[in-house]
Amino acid sequence: MSDELLLTFRSPPLPFFVESNRATYKPGEEHPNRTNLGVFDLLFVNKGTLYVAEDNSRWALEPGDVLILRPDRWHYAYQPCTEETVFDWLHFQTVGAWEETENQQQGTLRGDYYTYAIRLPKRMRLTYPDEAKLIFSQLHEAAKNCSHGAFWDRQQRFLHLLQMLDEGWRSDAAKASVSVAERTAAYLKLNYRSVITNSMLSDVLELHINYITRCMTEVFGCTPQQYLLYYRLDQAKLLLIKTDWNIARIAEETGFRQTPHFSRLFAAHTGMPPLKFRKRFTK
Repeated sequence: MSDELLLTFRSPPLPFFVESNRATYKPGEEHPNRTNLGVFDLLFVNKGTLYVAEDNSRWALEPGDVLILRPDRWHYAYQPCTEETVFDWLHFQTVGAWEETENQQQGTLRGDYYTYAIRLPKRMRLTYPDEAKLIFSQLHEAAKNCSHGAFWDRQQRFLHLLQMLDEGWRSDAAKASVSVAERTAAYLKLNYRSVITNSMLSDVLELHINYITRCMTEVFGCTPQQYLLYYRLDQAKLLLIKTDWNIARIAEETGFRQTPHFSRLFAAHTGMPPLKFRKRFTK
């Protein structure tokens, strides 16, 4: 069951790199016993077998395996290494929301029209371990450098690693769902000022609307029409703050054909009518 766990981070803010290094254990040596470390501990085995536990879950990590240990649990070795074991470790943290769920369980954190849900497997076997080895080596070198430029180098390489993990675990079917959802979102953003029906969306994408809706719900947590509404309202917020246009023009510019309808939806979404929203953020 532990192998099916997913860690989800809603971004922004992005998780950030703290420190990393490569370690070698001789036969008889073992992973340290720690609790409430305060940072996520990502382990990647290059050689040998690493025997690691988190509370009551145990893993025997072999070459190519990645494991992410939580910052709020007890980590320890349930047995010493039986051969020379080489592994990379990396500590990272996030100031944003995160959760751990079973793979098939619907979590509470989802992406929407302006955020992204980074999903990382608790444990996975990398398809391209050599690429990971290179990234880790570069991270270790950058971690030794204290210059301003090294900070950006570390974070960029760390985000490359997260992207590889986020994309690598998905099945072909899951990757297809993400692709359909992203294509749908791109079309809705590009054409939000126009009337967009489900049948039009189906014709444009050449897919059944039920499949499109399922993909959007899985990836963004909403239907295509809900996504379109949220995006239109978000654009309306920007126009209320940035322009002195009247409400009727803003409604028209953001795809709403009737001003009263726009005002009702805006108030329901934000808790206040458009003019009050504008006054709250402008003088």
